[in-house]
Amino acid sequence: MAGKLSSLRIKAIGGRTGLYSDGGGLYLQVRSANQRSWIYRFKIDGKSRSMGLGSAADVSLSEAREAATAARKLAHKKIDPIEHRTAVQEAAEREAAGALTFKACAEKYIADKKAGWSNPKHAAQWDSTLAQHVYPVFGGKAVQSIGLDEVLAALRPIWETKTETATRVRGRIESVLDYARVNGWRVGENPARWKGHLANILPAKSKVAKVEHHSALPWQEAAAFLVSLGAQAGMGAIALRFVILTACRTSEALGATWDEVSLDEKVWIIPAERMKARKEHRVPLSAAAMALLEALPHRQGPLFPGPRVGKGLSNMALLATLKRMGRQDLTAHGFRSTFRDWAAETGRPNDIAEAALAHSAGGATVVAYQRGDLLSRRRALMEDWADYCGAVVKPT
Repeated sequence: MAGKLSSLRIKAIGGRTGLYSDGGGLYLQVRSANQRSWIYRFKIDGKSRSMGLGSAADVSLSEAREAATAARKLAHKKIDPIEHRTAVQEAAEREAAGALTFKACAEKYIADKKAGWSNPKHAAQWDSTLAQHVYPVFGGKAVQSIGLDEVLAALRPIWETKTETATRVRGRIESVLDYARVNGWRVGENPARWKGHLANILPAKSKVAKVEHHSALPWQEAAAFLVSLGAQAGMGAIALRFVILTACRTSEALGATWDEVSLDEKVWIIPAERMKARKEHRVPLSAAAMALLEALPHRQGPLFPGPRVGKGLSNMALLATLKRMGRQDLTAHGFRSTFRDWAAETGRPNDIAEAALAHSAGGATVVAYQRGDLLSRRRALMEDWADYCGAVVKPT
C-alpha cells in the first residue's frame, strides 16, 4: 500500500525523535540517529498494543509494510499478532528441539560445564562413559523422546557388573536431561532420576556392589616402600615420591607448574581452579620435598614434565612405576589414605590432618570460624610424616 513515508523522507528525518506514521498502523519510531525501529499499532478486544517489527537498519520500508499488512490481517480476524508470532516461534523451537539428539545435547552440556570442572580429565571421562554405554543405545534419538525404557536399556547391562560406572552413567544421563529441560529442549519428568523413581526399579548400589576404595599401603610399610621407590628411575618415580610426601591428589601434583612453587618460602600454592573444593590450597614443603624439587634440572613449565614438550606427566607414568615395582595392588591416590591412617594412629590432631588433605573438618560453624589454613601446624605435621617415611629424596 502507498504510505506517507518514503526512503527520502526517512533519510531526511535522521535522528529527530518521534513517531512517524506510514498509515495503516505502521510507524517509524526514532529515539536517536542510531535507534530507529518499526512498530505496528493495533487494537484487540478494545486494548491498544504495539508490536515491534525490527530495526530500521535491518528492515526496509517495504519489508516493514509487508509485516504490518500480515499483522493487520490477523488483527482483523481477532487474532493477536504478537501472541501469534510468539506461538510460531515456540513451535519452531519445539521442532528444532525435536531434531536435537541426546548426543548433541550431551556435547553442549559438556562444553558449557567443563570450564567449571577442576580436573581437565573430567570432560574426557564424561565423553568416554557416554560414548561406551549411552550413545550406542540412544545417542541418536531426540532428547525429547528419551524415556524410562531407553534409560533402563543403557543401565541394566552394567548395573550389577559395573555398578560404580553405572551409577555415574545414570547421574550423567540425569544431568543432561535436566539441562535439556532448562533450555526448553524437552518437557516432562526426568526418567534418569534416582530418588522416588529408578530406586523403585533397580537394586540399590550397596546391594549389588561392595564399596571400592583406592588401594592403600599400610602406614607401617611406608618407610620400606619409599626406600624401594628411591631405587626407581624416571620422572614418574620422582612425581610419586612428591605425591606421597605432600599427601596431595595425583591430579594436583601432575598439573603442578613451577610458578606455583616458592622455594624461598617452602610452599606450593595450588590455585582454586585446580582444587576439588575450588579453594586455593597452600601445601607446606618438608625438607624432603624441598630436596626432591631442588634436585630437579628445570625451573619452568610443568613441575614433572612428560615426554611431550610443555606438558606434564600423565597418571599412567605413576601407575607404570608401581607396576615396575610389582605393586599393582596400589594406586597413587591411595597414599593419601596411608598418610591419614598414620596421622590417626600416631595421635595427630584430626583437624590438622584433614587440613593437610584439603578436607573441611567439622561442621559449617567450625569452618566459618576457622579463618586460617593452619599452615604452620601443617608444616610441622608434614615434617613428621617425611621423617617417619625416612624418604629417599635424591632423584635417580
